[in-house]
Amino acid sequence: MILTLGAAVVVLIVAIWWFKRKRDSQKLAEHSITPEALHALLASNQQILLFDVRQPLDLLADSEIIPGAQRLDPNDVMQNPSLIPKERDAIVYCTCPSDKTARSILSRALALRFFRVKFLRGGLGAWKASGYPVEPYTKPFHLDPRV
Repeated sequence: MILTLGAAVVVLIVAIWWFKRKRDSQKLAEHSITPEALHALLASNQQILLFDVRQPLDLLADSEIIPGAQRLDPNDVMQNPSLIPKERDAIVYCTCPSDKTARSILSRALALRFFRVKFLRGGLGAWKASGYPVEPYTKPFHLDPRV
């Protein structure tokens, strides 16, 4: 009896975990965009905002940016999400493994009901691998000693 109850609890925990993971994955998929789709949007002159939210060391290592993108320090965005306008379509990207920084910013934005924000799947690396243009990033920025 106790063994059966224990097994049922384990199955329930695994089911809840699986459901939550699937729901989170679907939510992220709804709020992501491929490099091809982003390129098409930019080529059609859609009014979207594009934000490079890479960590300063990542920017130092690869000082290129997608044309038209504005660089925002990810720590500043996490502390002040209104740096990304709530009423405009916006896309964030980074170069982290699994888009970690962009996904963190997206999660924070969604929690604050910023529903018009997406992240670029694969980030700058996927954009460049698709052969889309980049330009040198020449504006000054500060390295964050906390990172």
